[in-house]
Amino acid sequence: MHEALFQPVKLGAIEAPNRVLMAPLTRGRASAGGVPNELLVEYYRQRAGAGLIISEATGISVEGLGWHAAPGIWSAEQTEAWKPVTEAVRQAGGRIVLQLWHMGRIVHPDYLDGQPPVSASATTAPDHAHTPTGRKPHQQSRAATLDDIARIVDDYAKAAANAKAAGFDGVQLHGANGYLVDQFLRQSTNLRDDDYGGSPENRVRFMDQILARLVDVWGNDRVSIRLSPNGETQGCDDPDPASIFAEAARVCQRHGLGFVELRQPGPNGTFGATEVPKQDALIRAHYTGPLVLNSDYTAAEAEADVASGRCEAISFGRPFISNPDLPARIRAGAEWAPNVNVPQSWYLPGPAGYIDYPAMAAAG
Repeated sequence: MHEALFQPVKLGAIEAPNRVLMAPLTRGRASAGGVPNELLVEYYRQRAGAGLIISEATGISVEGLGWHAAPGIWSAEQTEAWKPVTEAVRQAGGRIVLQLWHMGRIVHPDYLDGQPPVSASATTAPDHAHTPTGRKPHQQSRAATLDDIARIVDDYAKAAANAKAAGFDGVQLHGANGYLVDQFLRQSTNLRDDDYGGSPENRVRFMDQILARLVDVWGNDRVSIRLSPNGETQGCDDPDPASIFAEAARVCQRHGLGFVELRQPGPNGTFGATEVPKQDALIRAHYTGPLVLNSDYTAAEAEADVASGRCEAISFGRPFISNPDLPARIRAGAEWAPNVNVPQSWYLPGPAGYIDYPAMAAAG
């Protein structure tokens, strides 16, 4: 079944044996200081049957990480602790790239010794932040100075070098979901009047500079990006998404990225997005490399979009939580195990709801 999904595909330099990819999933199981541990080793090893694993979003700096128990990649200790993860995936026959994350204004001051978070402009995200002491309202960010921007771009480059040392197969820039790169792209969060604000050409400049540094470290064919080009996410929106995301796609084309992943959520998306027109055709018009689509796919829908040539692969997120062998289940036409105790099990510490989902054969 699903013949198109099980054809190999080249995603830049990465040769994926199938087109069922694992989307990035924040799971909150790292140890103190954002250090990966044995739980992460087993979690990713179990899911190595994916054509490619895109890791959970991983902080590039203390400043950029505002999610309790999410991992980082800025320190030597973190870098060393990722090595058993990448080795476990490789020994199981898989491939894994690291998603690089700076949350921008979504970081609560509790993570920053009371200092405000940095963003494109001085704005405040809606709703609440997750902190070690519970949910708290977001606080107003401060606008990044030019020195801040240069320093953050350097942080991305250092994190990319650490990812290479840790044994990953590449890196993905998190440019989606209302985090820092997205905050620079969209007008609701970018109120700047300098070279990083105003026109679409200016608002993509930060993303462009980061990608250039990642390519310097990895080569263009092992660098990718995730974008969410439709609808509001965490208060981040744009009145003319076609203009800004067409420009973003042109940047991806100039860099010759290995692939572009698009999060295009339906009405029940994780961040509460409403269903709006998909933008993959817009991206296709300006970026000719492999396109990966994500969000709320069934196996049949995934097969249809790959078979039609709409995209080269599909990344599945939540289904991979309770189905560590999701590609095998799709290939066999087997039922998918449901997520239980959701969303609590996504983020609670410990192995429950994380590495205790049985594979298809073991499930009987």
